[in-house]
Amino acid sequence: MKQRKKRKRQFGALHIITALLIASAVLRLGSEVAPAMANEAAPDLPEPETPTQQIGETDSLLAALQVREVRLAEREEQLNNRMSVLQTAEQEVEEKLQALIEAEAQLRATIAIADTAADSDLAQLTTVYENMKPKEAADLFAQMPPQFAAGFLGLMRPDAAALIMTELEPEIAYSFSVVLAGRNADVPTNGR
Repeated sequence: MKQRKKRKRQFGALHIITALLIASAVLRLGSEVAPAMANEAAPDLPEPETPTQQIGETDSLLAALQVREVRLAEREEQLNNRMSVLQTAEQEVEEKLQALIEAEAQLRATIAIADTAADSDLAQLTTVYENMKPKEAADLFAQMPPQFAAGFLGLMRPDAAALIMTELEPEIAYSFSVVLAGRNADVPTNGR
């Protein structure tokens, strides 16, 4: 019998703990869940807009559009300024290019004149040496470096050059002949 009493007490204590847990759950449901369920049951409906609210929204939308329009106008003005600067730079580049082309043409003309003048000067000097007495010309040629003198001899008429060569000392005449003979030795031929 004693065992039954103990079981009743233990069984009774278990009932008390269970009852307390259930009571706690009920209290929690009542304090926390009930208001949440009430909020779900009645959804929030938007308040009808008043005419002043609609005017305020329209004004803010209009203001935003005006700000954007101002920004777009500024951007367009910046792009127009850039375009005008680019056009000006392009014109300057074209003008400078034309000036360079003209300067190049003038330089070519000057070089052509200089080449022609140098050729005409050499031709005139060669004619002077051809018309000198062979002994006097030979004395001048003996004083010249062999490459320089040989250049003039190569431009002269063969008969005038022969008369000058006969008046030169044999060693000097030989050095002129070597230079004249080797002048075109390095020129490539069709066979090589």
